[in-house]
Amino acid sequence: MNCQICGAHLPAGAMFCGGCGSSTTATPLTRKRADPRPSDTTIIQPLAPRSTVISVPLWPDGGSHSDGPASAAQPVTGLPAEASAPSGGAHASAPATVEPTRYTLQFSTGETVSVRGTGLIGRRPLPQPSERFDHLIQITDLGMSVSKSHLEFGQHDGEFWVNDRFSGNGTVVRRPPAPALRCEPGRRYLVARGARVEIGDQFFVVL
Repeated sequence: MNCQICGAHLPAGAMFCGGCGSSTTATPLTRKRADPRPSDTTIIQPLAPRSTVISVPLWPDGGSHSDGPASAAQPVTGLPAEASAPSGGAHASAPATVEPTRYTLQFSTGETVSVRGTGLIGRRPLPQPSERFDHLIQITDLGMSVSKSHLEFGQHDGEFWVNDRFSGNGTVVRRPPAPALRCEPGRRYLVARGARVEIGDQFFVVL
């Protein structure tokens, strides 16, 4: 007879395994403990009511650098007529490419990351199959207050924005003396340099 837990040989009539100490009647199923944290994120506080939305439009081509759910939640607004009009004629010029501005993100966990373009931040950021990002920033959070893919960031006309990816604890932008702004998931919020972005128990400062 062999132990069903560790596989050690057991003498006849044994009640416990001499190798792992398990009962001879124990099985891997009975020894399996329930996960104390079955969800992705540990909720540390209830989400506050939605506040005034300060969102920015999508990119002039009607799309964005990512095609996930967060992009679909935001309609194209405030675009000049010439941006949406189809180009025609031999003299039509191609739109100028805007070079992304460089920003520095200083995290409460000690990391400092220089970024350009788009990115995902979280405990284990994972893009959707149709999404493409310039940066995937993984931060350590033993308390699991930060979701795996907590927020998305990018730029609009050189200005930095963040977009909460329906995280468990939400995203809050603080820039005193202005009141704290809790971001509505699925919308992009402009964040000026010097502002602090809180994600669960952690945060980062945009410089």
